[in-house]
Amino acid sequence: MKSITELNEQFNHPGISFAEEWDGFVVVDVVNEHATARVALNGAQLLSWVPKGEQPVIWLSEDARFEMGKSVRGGVPVCWPWFGAHRIESTFPAHGFARTSEWELLSVDHDEGATALLFRLNERREMHHFWPHSFELALQITIGSELSFELKTRNCSGEAIELSEALHTYFNISDVDHVKVKGLDGLHYLDKLEDFQRKQQSGPIHIERETDRIYLNAEADSLIEDSGFNRTIRITSEGSRSTVVWNPWQESGARMGDLGEAGYRSMLCVESANAADNRLTLAPSETHTLRVTYTIEPLI
Repeated sequence: MKSITELNEQFNHPGISFAEEWDGFVVVDVVNEHATARVALNGAQLLSWVPKGEQPVIWLSEDARFEMGKSVRGGVPVCWPWFGAHRIESTFPAHGFARTSEWELLSVDHDEGATALLFRLNERREMHHFWPHSFELALQITIGSELSFELKTRNCSGEAIELSEALHTYFNISDVDHVKVKGLDGLHYLDKLEDFQRKQQSGPIHIERETDRIYLNAEADSLIEDSGFNRTIRITSEGSRSTVVWNPWQESGARMGDLGEAGYRSMLCVESANAADNRLTLAPSETHTLRVTYTIEPLI
């Protein structure tokens, strides 16, 4: 792992700086004409994005723990190469190993006031215990008036591989009572809280209790309408066929220990994914790209 001095020398760009805020936990701070952001090298996990003149869009728990090799409660964890519990080995880490592994920052580019950070997850021998396939995995995060992610997977093995994935985005909301999610009306979903029963959405989603759903074949934009912040967060995805909606509510949130007091009221996860029935199969040498863009719009 490179030192802070080496990183600052290698990526000597205006508006880019590195810091070790917690023991061994390195972050890169981005400041440009449109927004500020913070990204951890652990998991290539975006921790904040604040467009100019806006409330923070990404939620981070006040009780989040920052340790190398551990997940951070909030931000945008990268769930890969499986989403949720492993389908066969219950002892394997939930949501895969990408979100808790150290990524390498390859490049920093500026274009029209936006800043693009390109990360790579280097394949390591210990990963083969969980994932016995050769792969290339890259993530580009572009920070500006919009926030976009491009997660690119290439199958470098000699056989087809199956995987699931998600950008497990925690959105900062004014209050759970003041938001609704649109764009999923009429879709079937799997209710994880009721043994994955298949149900159908009718109308907007209102969060009134613990919610954990995988919406299938969800390819239209999702909208988080927040009357408290007087804004809409538009989620536009490409290469994503599932949308996950999650809020742990009070009881489950308290059991987590790192969600913060009443944290469930100020966060909502709406995740672009390929999961459950929509998991992917990649042929040898095939590449799949998951692209997601978050845009802030006035509430109509």
